[in-house]
Amino acid sequence: MLSKIKNTLKGITKQKLEQENGTKYIMFGGKGGVGKTTMSAATGVYCAEQGLKTVVVSTDPAHSLRDSFEQEFGHEPTKVNGIDNLYVVEIDPQKAMEEYKEKLKSQIDENPMLGGMLEEQLEMASLSPGTDESAAFDVFLRYMDNDEFDVVIFDTAPTGHTLRFLGLPELMDKYMSKMIKFKKQMSGMMKMMKKIMPFGGKGDDIDYDKALEEMEVMKEKITRARNILANPERTSFRLVVIPEEMSILESERAMKALEKYNIPIDAVIVNQVIPEDVECDFCKARRNLQQSRLEMIKEKFGSKVIAQVPLLRTEAKGLEVLKEISKILYGDKTEE
Repeated sequence: MLSKIKNTLKGITKQKLEQENGTKYIMFGGKGGVGKTTMSAATGVYCAEQGLKTVVVSTDPAHSLRDSFEQEFGHEPTKVNGIDNLYVVEIDPQKAMEEYKEKLKSQIDENPMLGGMLEEQLEMASLSPGTDESAAFDVFLRYMDNDEFDVVIFDTAPTGHTLRFLGLPELMDKYMSKMIKFKKQMSGMMKMMKKIMPFGGKGDDIDYDKALEEMEVMKEKITRARNILANPERTSFRLVVIPEEMSILESERAMKALEKYNIPIDAVIVNQVIPEDVECDFCKARRNLQQSRLEMIKEKFGSKVIAQVPLLRTEAKGLEVLKEISKILYGDKTEE
């Protein structure tokens, strides 16, 4: 019986939340329009009802959490009305970009000799279509690097954006390693120049050791984030699918890509499953098609916990509806 409980979404979630090893991270991903935001919000409700201080962070520029909770949110944690312990952050891409640019500008001010390289990076930050993800990742690192919350839930963008986003730690790690190596070379060269040219010049005002130290700190943060993302005791990635072939195949590709990043996927949530008791011929035909797709899901994701959420008669919005979805996913909070 115990093993059966552990092989449920509630079982694996409780097991993770009960570990006393720091903040837990639960990420939801999948094709656009499958219900990632709804599952993120409902999971936030469940965790908060367990007495855990929980924040749901949207990394999707097209934020939907405000619609789910019927409340406005912003760039900083805002408490959800009507429930204790639950907060929401919708990363503002423009604000994140401004913060990102400010960080680069401060590097230019402190490192005049690197100005050309960083100016180019700053220009790229304005033009590159993927830089909003880099800026959002800067905010993401804050939530991966502090213990303000017991649980952090990430409502991610559609699959392609999410894979680029989660690939950033590896890319940034390589970039920072190269920059640190370059800074060390520059620092050594400037110290040597000072010995043979003691009268110096503007270079005397550049604190290369401080700049190097700041880059080492950032690299450590990125390394910690990578380690946490790859730690199955602290991080879960959950794919949300609907019982349609395109959604299933896209999620299968996403699973293979996420495995390359060593991000642990522990569950697949099948949303919008038509109930058994439907009566109209059209509904029955759709249900029969869905049953064949559910078999396909078992075949492709059989090693993961698979949970189902029925197609609702109402829209998935408002705290009361989210509580009902939370019960479907994780059981009633009074259950043992």
